[in-house]
Amino acid sequence: MYSKEEASKLKQSFWTTFGQYMASVPSSEGMEINWINYKTGFKHLYFKMDAGKKEAYIAIEINHPDMGIQELFFEQFKEFKKILEGYLNETWSWKLHTEDEHGKIISRIYCQIDPVSVFNQADWPTLISFFKPRIIALDEFWNMVKDSFEALK
Repeated sequence: MYSKEEASKLKQSFWTTFGQYMASVPSSEGMEINWINYKTGFKHLYFKMDAGKKEAYIAIEINHPDMGIQELFFEQFKEFKKILEGYLNETWSWKLHTEDEHGKIISRIYCQIDPVSVFNQADWPTLISFFKPRIIALDEFWNMVKDSFEALK
């Protein structure tokens, strides 16, 4: 078991390592990008990567406080589901109005792997191999479709 401080340092170390690994990878537009804190340009819309002690996931998260607007974003993504799957080369899980780890109602489109642990450095190559192609694919997808979401801004 790790203390809260040790666990926090290990997670921070993983994300620093991942960030350094991804630093030389340009966005789909050829620009420098902060892959860990990906900016979609839309409030309440995030591309989120997280790794814990038993699993890891990458997700498109919609956390707009208005459930109707949250649903509109979700439905707009459903319109592009085949395109998204084409970029990802896999099918993700879709959950409308689910709870996040803090009890907040969000909508999430995601892919998860387990068993992996961010606290086991032997799993870090697996985690990096999981996150890297998916965040790059999300960036390519988003660059292609983001203009279609402008009306929801």
